[in-house]
Amino acid sequence: MSKTLLAAAAAAVLTGALSLPAQAQNVAIVNGKPVPKARLDALEAQIKAQAARTGQPIPPEVQGQLREEIIAREVFMQEAQRRGLEASPDYRAKMDLARQSVLIGELFADFQKNNPVSDAEAKAEYDKVIGSQVPAAGAKEIKARHILVEKEDEAKAIIAQLKKGAKFEELAKKQSKDPGSGAQGGDLGWANPSGYVPEFADALGKLAKGQLTDAPVKSQFGWHVIRVDDVREAKAPELPSFEAVKPQIVQQLQQQKLVQFQQDLRTKAKVE
Repeated sequence: MSKTLLAAAAAAVLTGALSLPAQAQNVAIVNGKPVPKARLDALEAQIKAQAARTGQPIPPEVQGQLREEIIAREVFMQEAQRRGLEASPDYRAKMDLARQSVLIGELFADFQKNNPVSDAEAKAEYDKVIGSQVPAAGAKEIKARHILVEKEDEAKAIIAQLKKGAKFEELAKKQSKDPGSGAQGGDLGWANPSGYVPEFADALGKLAKGQLTDAPVKSQFGWHVIRVDDVREAKAPELPSFEAVKPQIVQQLQQQKLVQFQQDLRTKAKVE
């Protein structure tokens, strides 16, 4: 083989070797214009991030459609450019808003990346929430019934009937204006008195087990006739472990930090 042929062969090999990386960087070539693989990578990352936020996996068919999506976008973009739409004021205004949104999103992502929620912060928040769920020493839960009516005279008449032997449950079903408990004979179930309106809670605190109010109790809802069926020590509710709720706590604290960051920037900004 002559030196000229050897040189030509070497040049062809070298040219092919150099073109391979360039081709590998492109998804396709549309109407002679290369479509960079970086676009495909960016779209894939965007879809993965959205799936992570929603907790939903990416369907296999979506993964296979990404390349076609990128190619379709290039086709449509080229046509829009051919029509001169990039020069329109409406397009430029929308692009300015889109640029702001993307850049602001990058700012927030950068802040969260550099200000992660530590395990200690998450555990402290968990302990605070758990502590608020534990009943105070000596706290009571009361199982009560009530009959709600519109007028004081009605309530007094009901109390008189009860003292003569009428059954509380039957009167509640017939006369109570509370649609929830009335159908259940006035039963309110077990509850901490602090969960009721102040007037009702105050009346409960003065009644012993089996005792009925001597006088009607007025609240914003009307007039109540109240009976305490039982009293017990308040019990702490069953609470999830730290590890079970840690992801939700971390997400909540991340959002709180981000909101504080936004507020700080807005406060420091000089607006004229």
